[in-house]
Amino acid sequence: MYDFAIIGGGIVGLSTGLALGKRYANARILVLEKESQWAFHQTGNNSGVIHSGIYYKPGSFKAKFCRDGSRSMVEFCQEHGIEHEVCGKVIVATEEQELPRLEKLYTRGLENGIAVQRISPEEVKEIEPHVKCVGGVRVFSTGIVNYKQVCLKYAELIHQQGGDLHLNTKVLKISPSGKNQVLETKNGSFETRFVINCAGLHSDRIAKLGQVDPQAKIVPFRGEYYELVPEKRYLVKTLVYPVPNPDFPFLGVHFTRMIDSSVHAGPNAVLSLKREGYQKTDFNLGDFLEVITYPGFWKLAAKHADEGIQEIIRSFSKAAFVSSLQKLIPEVQAEDLVPTHAGVRAQALMNNGSLVDDFLIVQGQNSIHVCNAPSPAATSSLEIGKAIVAQIPQPLHLETVVA
Repeated sequence: MYDFAIIGGGIVGLSTGLALGKRYANARILVLEKESQWAFHQTGNNSGVIHSGIYYKPGSFKAKFCRDGSRSMVEFCQEHGIEHEVCGKVIVATEEQELPRLEKLYTRGLENGIAVQRISPEEVKEIEPHVKCVGGVRVFSTGIVNYKQVCLKYAELIHQQGGDLHLNTKVLKISPSGKNQVLETKNGSFETRFVINCAGLHSDRIAKLGQVDPQAKIVPFRGEYYELVPEKRYLVKTLVYPVPNPDFPFLGVHFTRMIDSSVHAGPNAVLSLKREGYQKTDFNLGDFLEVITYPGFWKLAAKHADEGIQEIIRSFSKAAFVSSLQKLIPEVQAEDLVPTHAGVRAQALMNNGSLVDDFLIVQGQNSIHVCNAPSPAATSSLEIGKAIVAQIPQPLHLETVVA
């Protein structure tokens, strides 16, 4: 009998397990992951950025979690010897018409309590000599890390706390058993007093297994990246982002120096025809039908038709992808870039066509379901874990640990 069972071994599931163990020293904690390794999907295929929180609406979960999470993530890496770097980034306007949006972004950064600085094109060149722009904002607290390494440390600490962790264990069914719940998997059944759903790309489906309305549907968006060839890595010193389009839910293609010194360029954002579709050719009929028969998808598509078409063009045309990157660094040429990994983002979409912009946490009977944990979830993972645990009623038989 477990006190808590967590479904999903990505960074949110593992951070929640870690937070539970810290709060309840004697709790029996179970973490189930269907893949053969931790952080296999979203966490293991993201850009490895420790975000600052500059983009997010003041007062939102995203803004608070990210601002606090960027600090706690750096402290965690320092404590456990995980390689990271707080290198900062620049957000640049490449056209005069983008300057008002850049100014709003700067103001938002101040409202969110982030260390930001307006900088001129000349000052941008002192940081990133190859960037061409008409103005910029410097964000000091942005960093880089390998989140797979972070997750491995989370899992190690959960094990040290006495938690049970199972890979290759997919949850197939959730059944009530009195006041408890039984998770039926291909590797046997597990009984628990409380279920925590952190299943990412499948979080809405797990919620339904637990007889809970997820209030939205997960629609997968693939983000494709290129990588600068080693001899051209000198073109990017830190991280270079464009001013995002406020009418489009993604940040636009950008340059990110990774913790291994490689430089990735991207991502675009295209509908994936499979929930775990990392290749253009990946297709699952059930996943595809689920999306195209969902009214919210067509409302979203109609609203963002122009941007969506551009993203598809960038997916199939390297020249178009390179053209977008050249707005930031004109020296970049097609031969400087080679394809690298892609990631798939689990985006919750409402029936009315609106994207769930913030974290979506749905309460069930003896369960809680994280049905939208978008970027910056990795940065914010320690804070999200604590927030999820704070929403779980304290079991009568467990005592909290006094910090």
